[in-house]
Amino acid sequence: MIGDERHFSDELGNFWEDAGGSRMAGRVLGALLLAEPREMSSSELATLLGISAASVSTATRELIRPGLVRRVRVPGRREDHFVATMGANMTGFITSRLALAQRWMELMLRGEQLAEGKDPAIRDQLVEIRSFYEFLAEEQAGMLARWEQRQRERRRPA
Repeated sequence: MIGDERHFSDELGNFWEDAGGSRMAGRVLGALLLAEPREMSSSELATLLGISAASVSTATRELIRPGLVRRVRVPGRREDHFVATMGANMTGFITSRLALAQRWMELMLRGEQLAEGKDPAIRDQLVEIRSFYEFLAEEQAGMLARWEQRQRERRRPA
């Protein structure tokens, strides 16, 4: 990997870790976003980033779940290959975030029910968390609708 590209992967790894993911997943995503050809094998990623095969496996699982990376088969090759799909799948990524917000709301509602009869501060905290995630889900849904509209307008023939 060219020095600047390796630096990009490292920076993305640090950002990813700050955002709550694993540094290794961010590094792998960075490598895949710049990969040419677009598909990279597990061993190519391990060699390129100087990491173990186990680290590649863990990182790619983290990236596959929200639809940022996809496992692909390359004809004539037995090893798994991966391709970054984040740019082509922003709708799927936001949709997965909406599903997580919904799960948070459901969990906090259950917590509110369990907090009945306890110190009101306990229930108030759970209500505040649920309220925030309700707000977040509404905003993300609106953001997704605006993004999809922007994409339709951008793709319209002039």
